Amino acid sequence: MSHKPVRPQLDALRWREVDVLDYKRDGSAPFRDVTRQVLFNLPSLACQLRYFEVGPGGHTTLERHQHAHAVVIERGHGRVLVGDAIHDLAPHDLVHVPPMTWHQFVAATDTPLGFLCMVNAERDRPQLPTAEDLARLRADPAIAAFVRT
Repeated sequence: MSHKPVRPQLDALRWREVDVLDYKRDGSAPFRDVTRQVLFNLPSLACQLRYFEVGPGGHTTLERHQHAHAVVIERGHGRVLVGDAIHDLAPHDLVHVPPMTWHQFVAATDTPLGFLCMVNAERDRPQLPTAEDLARLRADPAIAAFVRT
């Protein structure tokens, strides 16, 4: 990725010299219709800023990590599971995902959900739920109806 001081926006939420990548390259985790762009990943920063876009009706992976996430919703609508609560999302909402907290973003069926996500530059790999974890989550009927695995 270029370290130029300015990379102009080419189109809505697309930037010059920033590749649109598959959400998860190895296919080891379930998700649907998600892309990511790494906007900043400079050695002088202790964080990485990425832009994710979830297509209409799509979802990110249900997962947790040792690191936290700071998220700003940029466009669209959807919902997010953070821990044991589901929240509606709209542009400019802020979402904090604490360490070791189950989370999953789901876009509304009629619009993409786009968000900026800041994480530690050096971070751990995602943890997927075990059968026991899923059973605990699905004990709540609202979460059972929400999660995509």
